[in-house]
Amino acid sequence: MSVSIKAAASGSQVRRQASTAPALMLSSGTLEALKWLALILMTFDHVNKHLLHASVPELFAAGRLAMPLFGFVLGYNLARPDALADGAFKRTAARLAVFGSIASVPFIALGGLGWGWWPFNVMATLLIATLCAWLIEVGGWARIALAGVLFILGGAVVEFWWPGLAACLFAWAYCRRPSWGMLVLWIASLAALYIINRNLWALAALPLIFAAGQVSMRVPRIRLGFYVYYPAHLAVLWVLVRLL
Repeated sequence: MSVSIKAAASGSQVRRQASTAPALMLSSGTLEALKWLALILMTFDHVNKHLLHASVPELFAAGRLAMPLFGFVLGYNLARPDALADGAFKRTAARLAVFGSIASVPFIALGGLGWGWWPFNVMATLLIATLCAWLIEVGGWARIALAGVLFILGGAVVEFWWPGLAACLFAWAYCRRPSWGMLVLWIASLAALYIINRNLWALAALPLIFAAGQVSMRVPRIRLGFYVYYPAHLAVLWVLVRLL
């Protein structure tokens, strides 16, 4: 799933331009609630995979919403007008790199990966998406071209591949400047996750996200909560797999 995953301050605005496309405006608490919902769905999915031998298809289906929600929270935070000046891109990338590396140990230990390591975990997916968005945000043809190269190469080695990266980047682009065209691309990228998931449950994240924009929740932000929780829950699962 940032998943800076730093929740946007209540009332902070992402950039907008004139468009009839619905703009997304979420309070800090609501954004935090979406992040924790994604963590819960991800945990259920991983418990189903590693402890229940994928015997509960409903948990697998629910887990397909986690990655799109992580990508949205990431994109929403990076779309804030002051994100570049505030150092949000650099800070988010650094945290994802550090905690993603830590998470790689239990992630690989749990097994089921190609060549013993492929693909890298979802934090790597979010990291590549953050770096691509950063390059695009700074601008210039050279940086945009580099973002394209990073997207192509990175998509080959991270969880959810190129559709996962695209889902993060189009969520960011839509939050940054809402338009119907960008919404279509965001929907298409979520639909493309069918290639990995073999179902279209990822699309269910969109109505959930837009519905969340209509409510204001009071959920306190836990600093570094996502970053610590992800490797920790994988480590706990690895211990349980060894014991059971």
